Amino acid sequence: MSGAAPLRRAEFRYFRTISTRWMDNDVYGHVNNVVYYSFFDTVVNGHLIEAGLLDPKASPVIGLVVETQCRYRASLAFPEPVVAGLRVAHLGRSSVRYEIGLFRADAEDSAAEGHFVHVYVDRATQRPVPIPDPVRAALAALIADAAPTA
Repeated sequence: MSGAAPLRRAEFRYFRTISTRWMDNDVYGHVNNVVYYSFFDTVVNGHLIEAGLLDPKASPVIGLVVETQCRYRASLAFPEPVVAGLRVAHLGRSSVRYEIGLFRADAEDSAAEGHFVHVYVDRATQRPVPIPDPVRAALAALIADAAPTA
């Protein structure tokens, strides 16, 4: 994510609408910065769960977050919903770098954007393992130049 221009909605492959909550706003009247990271978690893990690729309680291989970053461009605030766009920027042997754009409901430019890196590990040993083939296939479909999904 280089350059000064905000990311555009068309640059993402998967979207999830997230409701903001009253408690998300801080004393300044906008969504607090820590909530943006929760939005990142929600779009990534929500997609994996919906696709049948993650059972948070039982999957033998899980993704652990090892790096996150967020660039804030415009305030978001309750009660407006947030649309989180998701794409894969890098797919390695045992890691994936997601890029996320957060948009006001119908805005084309991102209000915030960031990245989120998962390293896939064996749940029991917590040691890195190759990304399972079904997960790899689903992640490949999210690579930035792949066709968008609903």
